[in-house]
Amino acid sequence: MSSSTKALDPAFQGAGQKPGTEIWRIEDFLPVPLPKSDYGKFYSGDSYIVLQTSSGRGGAYLYDIHFWLGKDTSQDESGTAAIKTVELDAVLGGKAVQHRELQGFESDKFLSYFKPCIIPLEGGVASGFKKPVEEEFETRLYICHGKRAVKMKQVPFARSSLNHDDVFILDTKDKIYQFNGANSNIQERAKALEVVQFLKDQHHEGTCDVAIVDDGKLQAESDSGEFWVLFGGFAPIARKVISEDEVVPEETAAKLYSINDGQAQALEGELSKGRLENNKCYLLDCGVEVSLWFGRVTQLEDRKAACQAAEDFISSQKRPKTTRVTRVIQGYETHSFKSHFDSWPSGSAAPSTDEGGRGKVAAFLKQQGLGVKGGNKNVPVNEDVPPLLEASGKIEVWRINGSAKTPVSKEDVGKFYSGDCYIILYTYHSGEKKEDYYLCWWIGKDSIEDDQKMAARLANTMCNSLKGRPVLGRIFQGKEPPQFVAIFQPMVVLKGGLSSGYKKFIEEKGLTDTTYSADDVALIEISETSLHKNKAMQVEAVAASLNSHNCFILQSGSSLFIWHGNQSTFEQQQLVAKIAEFLKPGSTIKHAKEGTENSVFWSALGGKQPYTSNKSSQELVRDPHMFFFSFKKGKFQVEEVYNFTQDDLLTEDMMILDTHVEVFVWVGQSVDAKEKQSAFEIGQNYIQRAVSLEGLSPQIPLYRITEGNEPCFFTTYFSWEPAKAIAQGNSFQKKVMLFFGVGHSAENPGRSNGGGATQRASALAALSSAFNPSSGEKSGSPNKSNGSSQGGATQRAAALAALSSALSPSPENKPVGATAPKPVNTGQGSQRAAALAALSSALTAEKTPDGSPARSARSPSPPGDNTPPARKETESSPSDVTEETQETTEDQESEVVEPVVPESNDEESVSKDEAEEEDSASGSTQSTFSYEQLRARSENPVTGIDFKRREAYLSEEEFQSIFGVTKEAFNQLPRWKQDMQKKKFDLF
Repeated sequence: MSSSTKALDPAFQGAGQKPGTEIWRIEDFLPVPLPKSDYGKFYSGDSYIVLQTSSGRGGAYLYDIHFWLGKDTSQDESGTAAIKTVELDAVLGGKAVQHRELQGFESDKFLSYFKPCIIPLEGGVASGFKKPVEEEFETRLYICHGKRAVKMKQVPFARSSLNHDDVFILDTKDKIYQFNGANSNIQERAKALEVVQFLKDQHHEGTCDVAIVDDGKLQAESDSGEFWVLFGGFAPIARKVISEDEVVPEETAAKLYSINDGQAQALEGELSKGRLENNKCYLLDCGVEVSLWFGRVTQLEDRKAACQAAEDFISSQKRPKTTRVTRVIQGYETHSFKSHFDSWPSGSAAPSTDEGGRGKVAAFLKQQGLGVKGGNKNVPVNEDVPPLLEASGKIEVWRINGSAKTPVSKEDVGKFYSGDCYIILYTYHSGEKKEDYYLCWWIGKDSIEDDQKMAARLANTMCNSLKGRPVLGRIFQGKEPPQFVAIFQPMVVLKGGLSSGYKKFIEEKGLTDTTYSADDVALIEISETSLHKNKAMQVEAVAASLNSHNCFILQSGSSLFIWHGNQSTFEQQQLVAKIAEFLKPGSTIKHAKEGTENSVFWSALGGKQPYTSNKSSQELVRDPHMFFFSFKKGKFQVEEVYNFTQDDLLTEDMMILDTHVEVFVWVGQSVDAKEKQSAFEIGQNYIQRAVSLEGLSPQIPLYRITEGNEPCFFTTYFSWEPAKAIAQGNSFQKKVMLFFGVGHSAENPGRSNGGGATQRASALAALSSAFNPSSGEKSGSPNKSNGSSQGGATQRAAALAALSSALSPSPENKPVGATAPKPVNTGQGSQRAAALAALSSALTAEKTPDGSPARSARSPSPPGDNTPPARKETESSPSDVTEETQETTEDQESEVVEPVVPESNDEESVSKDEAEEEDSASGSTQSTFSYEQLRARSENPVTGIDFKRREAYLSEEEFQSIFGVTKEAFNQLPRWKQDMQKKKFDLF
């Protein structure tokens, strides 16, 4: 069945041409582009189409289309959104993954586009909704769900809406309150605080007060009192009642249906990829989710009919209307979809970038009268130097020999034998704070299994002896990552092995020992010269191994040749001489340029033979992905964290970061010690799954990284803030410290309600003098002379007066109603108790280096996270609190604990790189230059600029026309994404 060009909606013209988000709202049954200023605002009476474009393998664009249906949208509008989604997919080449999103039940992937959350608004186009010019602020109460992607739901502003199990946000005109239910999850509390920051910045212009109220804390504290007064006074709250909407259906064994004539027909037998025919549509029922699979050459009308069949299926099975529906196209299946099949052949995992396959789609769509947008854009791997470890570190290497490790001599560091395994420890300084360690074991491709296991065991032992601080990695021969190669100058991989285990294996198998010897015939290839790629490798000593693009070393007895291919570079020719000296110091070298070889040269290679002049292909860039893993019913499962940020690294979890070049297992500080030891097992489980589902190499480098010890080659995938990395406590305590200041923690709250440095200093000085123990004041205390300039009574009066001025709540924050504090008794014991309570608050408050309060009077410290440990562990790790925090909590009744991390140090560490970048991006760019002048291969290059930041010298207009985003938005991207874009436009 063919379609006319009328099927192409003009609103979709040019869609998906660059990475990012595009949104259309359904108005009068047509998609209308939404202004970017309204992104993130969704009205409950409307339906929307959201397109997310991202870079895939080889630079080909990948598409996710979501149609969002408000709870009050009409059936006609929701139907239009569903149909228009199929049409948009056709415009994009028929390869988008399509998702149905219902208000309040959005997928994590959809919510990740609008971090930290979306807050649906009432009204819509169909109801004649008009945005008011000025509207009186409406107090709203929200319930927050989600440990990573936060789902916000407005609930009635009433005490009956609260419960002990969830986190709530009360947004009033002058103050935002976060209410933590006693049994609420630590991580949900942390994420809710991100939403509080968002509301403060977006809805209150960053000026309102913020307070945290803990369920069960009824002491005289103004924030808690104010909160309950808004609900008509304190009264017990009810237990949570689970509504039908909150009941999550259990995942069931996946079942496959074929869709014929708009009807779903069950298919019996095993689930295998081979059952999916490319001219049909299928339905995969997993209970919690229904997936539609479209064959690559299915007709557009058949796809629309399949969508209706899915709706009918959900209704006939009496599934909740909120059941998630996902549509995938052949060749672009999601990880989740493929994981339900018993077999999914390796090599069929990733989307093909072959133009032939895509040409068939284009021809089909042309026949349908539709154009194809968003073509493949092949982007080679970024040749710019990736983040490497600091140079001039100390390197130590051991070779595995039986059950021991033998040190490799300094002269031989850099020589690796393919039959051996090695342990490498690199000690360096990433800053002034401490020594850092890069520890890994290298596995030769011909090494024996016993040596491989011993290398892993001894490397783990070394890591534990260094208190788990090192980055611990497993490296296979041929898959060495940049930071590994860069620490050797140079690195050469030779044949054979020196270990006793390898020698014994060769002897038992009756094999010929081909171990490299300086006196034998050997051919060494040098193909790359970059600091992070300068690895030479021994190859078969035959003429067919030569390549015109590379340089080679040929040794034959006492003769040593250096061979330069006609298309080799000057850098290669320099490096090959360096490696020849490394292998055979002081030897006489004969040079042989391609085409000038003598008979002795060819004789050593067994005679002249044809060889290639093709340059080896480069790996292609792919976006990294981060996952959270779990074991459900004993089965290892992973769940992707979409559009991940540093905030998604929660201290109670272990996370997996897959860059397609390396796999990292990140281990939070609060993870149980036994679970930490399973990090490599978890990483290996992930790799085994990804080998078949995602086409990952089984020998990809695998790292274990602990929180607080993240290396530069890990942090480059985030917009990394060092202050977040050094914060102590559980995930909620970390957020509190970062939100309110270093001097405050959820376990040891303080208040700062006005009063300057002088007030505070006077109060503390007076207290120090007034409460210095004297004769008869303290039982069992030795008599001491009161050396104060005032009498005891006068001292106390002065101290209390100073405290009253400096530390007591301001009039507008005084508690009211039943929670108001009692008047201070002038008796000696009450005086002391009141003063010490105030002093505890004063000393734990955040101070700047000069002693003044770091926060304004409008940012009071939050109440403590005093939830009983048994309740805290409801949904989070058993170890929610670090040892340091526990010790602080135990001691706080007897002494006041000063902040352990000075704020000034944090500010310096955070801002150092930012200041340098700002100097480069602003101070150095007072003069702007044209794009043609700034290009690396410009015919009229500009001089006297920082060539590492060419893009900073573009005008704002030209910058946006080239990169498609503002400079500010560009600078927020992770460094690796910036480099990829700069490479693409020849600006690095």
